[in-house]
Amino acid sequence: MNFDGQRNIWTWGCSISSEIWNGRLAMLAFIIIFCIEFFFLYQL
Repeated sequence: MNFDGQRNIWTWGCSISSEIWNGRLAMLAFIIIFCIEFFFLYQL
């Protein structure tokens, strides 16, 4: 299979693009929670 150019396509199931999007969303959630806890001194 040729995955060039398909890394950012939203596909369902276990695929390379879903793993990339999972990592992006996990990093975004971590940054949001960190900012809430740091700036508002509120522990989630």
